Amino acid sequence: MGDEAGHVFRGLARRLDGWCMLAICLAILVILPILSVVWIALVPRENIWPHLVATTLPRYLVNSVLLVASVGILAGVIGTGTAWLVVMTRFPGRGVLEWALLLPLALPAYIAAFAMVDFLEYAGPVQVWLRETFGWDTRHDYIFPAVRSRSFATVVLGFALYPYVYFPARAVFRAQSAAALEVARALGQSGWGAFWRVGLPLARPAIVAGVAIVMMETLNEFGAMEFFGIQTLTTGIFTVWLEASNAGGAAQLACVMLGLVLVLAGLETSSRRNIRFHETARQMRAPVPTKLNGWPAVIATLACIGPIIAGFIMPLLIIATLGLHHMGEWAEPDLWYATMRTVLMGGAAAVLTVLAAIALVYGARLCSRRLVQGLIPVTTIGYAVPGAMLGLGVLLPLAWVDHLIADSIMWLTGFDPGLLLVGSAGAVIFAYCVRFFAIAAGTIDAAFGKVSPNLAPAARSLGQGRCGVLTGVYLPLIRSAVATAGLLIFVDSVKELPATLLLYSEQTLATKVYNRASAEDFSGAAPAALMIVSVSLIAVGVMATATRDR
Repeated sequence: MGDEAGHVFRGLARRLDGWCMLAICLAILVILPILSVVWIALVPRENIWPHLVATTLPRYLVNSVLLVASVGILAGVIGTGTAWLVVMTRFPGRGVLEWALLLPLALPAYIAAFAMVDFLEYAGPVQVWLRETFGWDTRHDYIFPAVRSRSFATVVLGFALYPYVYFPARAVFRAQSAAALEVARALGQSGWGAFWRVGLPLARPAIVAGVAIVMMETLNEFGAMEFFGIQTLTTGIFTVWLEASNAGGAAQLACVMLGLVLVLAGLETSSRRNIRFHETARQMRAPVPTKLNGWPAVIATLACIGPIIAGFIMPLLIIATLGLHHMGEWAEPDLWYATMRTVLMGGAAAVLTVLAAIALVYGARLCSRRLVQGLIPVTTIGYAVPGAMLGLGVLLPLAWVDHLIADSIMWLTGFDPGLLLVGSAGAVIFAYCVRFFAIAAGTIDAAFGKVSPNLAPAARSLGQGRCGVLTGVYLPLIRSAVATAGLLIFVDSVKELPATLLLYSEQTLATKVYNRASAEDFSGAAPAALMIVSVSLIAVGVMATATRDR
């Protein structure tokens, strides 16, 4: 029996060469933090699950579900509507607005949240002006919508996150055939009817994927929820872990979040399982935009300007005004050290994630075994997992390893080195890599799929090894996809807050903004917020320029 097992193992080892083993190791490394959270939740030191179910979990769950649904709907409507307008119509300012609609990507939702809270709350300039102008003394003398509320958070997040829907929807609308739309118009459908009956169903997969990303980002949001005073599953993880000192309870809440994400993903997949669209024309013609005149043109322009103003310009002006009242902060070394750390860690995460994704995708394609080829979809779950959960999954095993190393060094030398890994830049970079690995893996896998399968055998016949084929054939052809993936990961890493708060002991721009804003020092938070916007805006501008004419 032992000989048979050894024979099977040796046969498997021969089939799994170096590239296959590398792909397997990378996949295990990516999913390990998630598995560690599940394990901690199943075997907690102190099980407070019954207490959570009886007290706070229903409130966390209801708030999270309602926010996810409402923000997803609002962002979906804004993103889809603006994408249709810029692709299918021509109106004044369309050329500028087409790329300007991406600008909210450079402004994290938590920065937009603290800017709008500071501007509109009771002590903010808007309500102060109202009281001074109309002679009102207290809040009971007039009616003003509650700023720190779930409905207001929905509006702020919807306008901050709609580009995740706009970007893929615009690409799909551009790729649609003009013939299908012309047939709809010939059958008596108006412009609205052609959109509703033809354009929208054809773009549904891309729109749903964008809305899913919006929902995941909403579920992951921590800073905005803190500023609005809304208790969600993400804020619950911080409360249970850091205030109640119960890692098991925090892991159990994280698993509830993971279950919610998996349910949403399953419903989305099953809803379009039997939907198929095929292009029957041999030469597809791109849709010809309809020129708008008069009031329709004005309405289209305003419909595209509105989201830009609400999602980017207004929060940015508020932050810039606050920054002007706190000029001394710009001269403090802490701001520039935080900027340097943020850029370096974001750049390192982008480079390492892209390299790991290339190795995983290439190794999976070289290996004929289904186990290895199925690793790519498994590793993409990291993007669906909120940063708070990943921070928990990285920190607890890392702390165990750290204590083991420190105890071993102390036993051998009598010197206590302290914690070497917890709180380090390496820990947070690893969390970034896991969190955004799906971006790199999906983009690079799609790029590999577009390369002719005949090129690799031709290169091998000329004496190139597998590394030579990768560096000499594939990488030159997929460099655009690699750059795009790295750019997106860099922007998301710069903005990431929950995992950074949990894992890093030094200040980054994101944690500096949060620490100041949570202490109601909005003016002090403004310079770091402006630095985040500036760094992200450069990257978003490069992306917008690269995709403007595609």
